[in-house]
Amino acid sequence: MSDDEAWDFVERGHTGIFTTLRRDGVPIALPVWFATLDRRIYLVTRGKKVRRVAHDARASFLVEAGERWAELQAVHLTGRASIIEPSADLTQRIAEQMAAKYSAFRTAAKEMPAATKAHYAKAGATIELVPDERIVSWDNHHLGLA
Repeated sequence: MSDDEAWDFVERGHTGIFTTLRRDGVPIALPVWFATLDRRIYLVTRGKKVRRVAHDARASFLVEAGERWAELQAVHLTGRASIIEPSADLTQRIAEQMAAKYSAFRTAAKEMPAATKAHYAKAGATIELVPDERIVSWDNHHLGLA
């Protein structure tokens, strides 16, 4: 994929795999919902991944699609992640994109157990992943086998 095709694929992606490093260097890969703005990845999250980013900024991000081998597509980004205090404008842009992508998939608060509702009511941190220039992508559609 060209860089433009790769970023278009990432922007259309539903779930990303965000990989950070534990203190002992072991990578931890977790599925996340995300926003893509200005060729950067944004997560609004909480928990250990925030602590891992604070300790070591190295991170990667993968978006993939397809079930049959001939359909497989993916984009893998590496870069530096940081916990940011976004401007009001950036906060709004992230929230708008997240709502557009995920509102149909969210569990209604009234359907959540009390502990889950309390957990998600806490404010989350915003993580920004600034990818380095190298994008690894593949698109088996181009093989003409499907």
